Amino acid sequence: MRMSNMLVLTLREVPTEAEIVSHKLMLRSGMMRKMASGVYNYMPLGLKVLNKIEDIVREEMNEEGAQEFLASAMLPAELWQESGRWDAYGDEMFRLKDRNQRDFCLGPTHEEVFTDIARNEIKSYKQLPVNLYQIQTKYRDERRPRFGVMRSREFVMKDAYSFDKDQEGLDLCFNKMNEAYVRIFNRCGLDAKCVEADSGAIGGSNSAEFMVKSDVGEDDVVFCNDCNYAANMEKASAIPEKSEKEDLKDVNKIETPNTKTIEDLVKLFNVSKKKFIKTLLFKADNKIIAVMVRGDREVNEVKVANFLGGVDDFNMASPQEVVLATSAAVGFAGPIGIKVDELLVDAEVSKTHNFIVGANETGYHLENVNYGRDFQGKVGDFRNVAVGEKCPECGGEITIARGTEVGHIFKLGTKYSESMKATFIDENGKQKPFVMGCYGIGITRTMASIIEQHNDENGIIWPLSVAPYHVVVVPVNIKDEEQMRIAEAIYTSLKKLGVQVLMDNRNERAGVKFKDSELMGIPMRITVGKKINEGSVEFKLRSESDNELIKIEEVCDRVKEEFEINNLKIK
Repeated sequence: MRMSNMLVLTLREVPTEAEIVSHKLMLRSGMMRKMASGVYNYMPLGLKVLNKIEDIVREEMNEEGAQEFLASAMLPAELWQESGRWDAYGDEMFRLKDRNQRDFCLGPTHEEVFTDIARNEIKSYKQLPVNLYQIQTKYRDERRPRFGVMRSREFVMKDAYSFDKDQEGLDLCFNKMNEAYVRIFNRCGLDAKCVEADSGAIGGSNSAEFMVKSDVGEDDVVFCNDCNYAANMEKASAIPEKSEKEDLKDVNKIETPNTKTIEDLVKLFNVSKKKFIKTLLFKADNKIIAVMVRGDREVNEVKVANFLGGVDDFNMASPQEVVLATSAAVGFAGPIGIKVDELLVDAEVSKTHNFIVGANETGYHLENVNYGRDFQGKVGDFRNVAVGEKCPECGGEITIARGTEVGHIFKLGTKYSESMKATFIDENGKQKPFVMGCYGIGITRTMASIIEQHNDENGIIWPLSVAPYHVVVVPVNIKDEEQMRIAEAIYTSLKKLGVQVLMDNRNERAGVKFKDSELMGIPMRITVGKKINEGSVEFKLRSESDNELIKIEEVCDRVKEEFEINNLKIK
């Protein structure tokens, strides 16, 4: 491609709307342009990168026997009503009506569609297993679109769904998809780590996320410093800390006026936060739930909701509901005599002795309270882990980093096949529900994440595998006939070789051309200038600061060498 014929849209100034590196560089390099809040048009350069990421995904999915098809983006409400998600999905769903007042939505995800296809097309166990995937635009009405395509209202996604006859088949497919995802992200030059995750609104028994460490990530990711344990904060656990052994003391009620926070109580009692146990009240659908965690811990609401199972609406209890349950103002709740539907006790609390809790009486607390002796409840893991705790797998120290999700794989089981009556005939002639898996990759988010990991002060540094063009040829002076002749010869030779190459034949200063090529992240640059009198041109890698002087006749071999170094074939 000759740049004189291209729509070159580079910007020198950083757009005021852009908050993170990938958003800034995707706009500045001309990869995309904003159409509305959270909605973008992908320009020629950006589309080439997206297509390359999609090609990598296709190759790896096809390698594992998955079959590509394309579903409609506009979905009838009836399918979502069958699964029970039409009302449960929430305000993020774009809903619309046709001229006959029939309800539709723009697909935020496609579990129902794939399940409907399976129940209509797959009748026998002899047709299984089947793994279908598509690469398509999804729509979610984000309350606050931000960070460019990291959280947008329209985005490109690869979603796949597997159908097996039993759990063993699902486990096999899940492992294959896990391995395929590792290869996909490696080929994209992306350092993505597989972590345990909560299944969220998608549902199912087990899931794993592929996370990219990022200062602007939306999730806290827990890592072990000594082993491979990694999990999203919503799922992460740690070895519960045991308090020192103490003789159990008698419960004692103490007046604690004007103590509304743990910090107030620490000052009053002059003891560690670990001696206080918070009792927090939540409303889960129509039930009031009390959750107890140590004073220095935070309740993990996802873990609580998952423990309760089947909760559609989960929120903090209102002050009025707290008063009804405790007969006290907010801040004085405790487990003894509390009127709730469920009392959940974090495992760490059950291992703590002689702790302090609210007395369910305004202005009072109880000290020397002990689980088992003074109250009972359901013990489990209901808290967020913290830096420095012990890994549940090896006992090593835990650290926490921000991360962005680029892929997510789920074991759905029979969640959708049972609710939508999607069945097949097994070997014994009996109807059985499909055992399903779900596997998603955010294509546009992957593109942004690559930029977040591969950039410098001058712009993007695309890995060779996904770069919009592999090489840019820059004649310093387009009015110099010999420079243009040599540049054209190099350009033609590289094209014949199968290299995707740009010819920057614009009537611009060399400095402008260099800045644009660096901003756009082209991996290799060949500068044709005065050194042609010595039979040489300059060769520069975008990832390196120094130029190489190479012979004109060596250009093709030098470019081929870079493909070999990156384990890539020239197509």
